[in-house]
Amino acid sequence: MVTLAGNPIKIEGTFPKVGDKAPEFSLVNKDLKDVTLADFAGRKKVLNIVPSLDTPVCAMSTRKFNEKASNMDNTVVLIIAADLPFAMSRFCDIEGLDKVVTLSTMRGSEFMKNYGVAIADGPLAGITARAVVVLDENDKIIHAELVPEIKDEPNYDAALAALQS
Repeated sequence: MVTLAGNPIKIEGTFPKVGDKAPEFSLVNKDLKDVTLADFAGRKKVLNIVPSLDTPVCAMSTRKFNEKASNMDNTVVLIIAADLPFAMSRFCDIEGLDKVVTLSTMRGSEFMKNYGVAIADGPLAGITARAVVVLDENDKIIHAELVPEIKDEPNYDAALAALQS
């Protein structure tokens, strides 16, 4: 179950499990180009899925993954949110975050259901719950955390440990 400030919210879709093959996706990068999972083939991937970079917890998780995971060999950190690509790019420029790739669900909203993070009701309906999904070089899921309380940060240590295994 996922909550927002302790209140249950409905999430649609099926959250992936460790050992599963990651669902394909097509999302929008800062240049308004469609980007797919295949564009990152052969690399480990951290999918830091956040409701909006315009919130303190989402901003913090982006900063932390920019600092820690992006320096790992053969690893890319993808920040996935409902924000427009322009806003995501501006946030990263202002914060000096140059080691993450921002991807918007403005096109490719099926990502939210395919990854089981689509908020279906409440004040945040239409955007994503908070989650971290880590993929190996072959897009096999090696870590998956759907954060139970949207206002909480993810378990960074568990995600980073999965990258090192």
